[in-house]
Amino acid sequence: MSRPRVRMLPEVAAQRRALADLLDDLHAREWAVRSLCAAWTVHEVLAHLTLSTRQSTAATLLRVLRAGGSFERADARWAQERAAAFPPAALVAQLRETADADRRLGLSSPWDPLVDVLVHAQDVVRPLGRALPTPPDLAVAGLRHVWSNVFYGRPERRFRGLRLVATDGDWDAGEGPEVRGAAGELLLLATGRPRSAVDVSGPGAPRVTDRLGP
Repeated sequence: MSRPRVRMLPEVAAQRRALADLLDDLHAREWAVRSLCAAWTVHEVLAHLTLSTRQSTAATLLRVLRAGGSFERADARWAQERAAAFPPAALVAQLRETADADRRLGLSSPWDPLVDVLVHAQDVVRPLGRALPTPPDLAVAGLRHVWSNVFYGRPERRFRGLRLVATDGDWDAGEGPEVRGAAGELLLLATGRPRSAVDVSGPGAPRVTDRLGP
């Protein structure tokens, strides 16, 4: 039996469906709201999430070459193009239809789809003033994946001299003054979302914002 391409696929699928259910109720004006991922609107973040089960490695590499070697720029343009091509309702339907798909970009890790849906769900709901709780066990799994990962900017280096401690899960990392918070908040910090800095505490908390660059 082959190994799944997406780790914790049932949990990933459940998070995709939960987000789709929430997005069903958005008002027309909310789709244009700027997400926590500053380059994208809520509509464009959703478009990005539908790409993870559809993009091929060859097409992605071609787009990266056209974007001057920048994966982030290529990914942003692709999401923007997809948002322009599909209305929100169609993208919500796509997210739901492929929630269980055991597919991911060949260049990515089996853990990336989990991090993708957890983080981008918060990118969407928080600016809208809505809530979609992040299960602590899933956030801990995400933290273990991203902490030393080059793709995510090596959070272990970004937060060197601080000790991050999850208050609702079995995870801590680093040495120094403590920064305490829910695992979901720490995952947002580790993936560079400054807004999450207001939801952590401890003697190291005042230093967190300075560590979060562009």
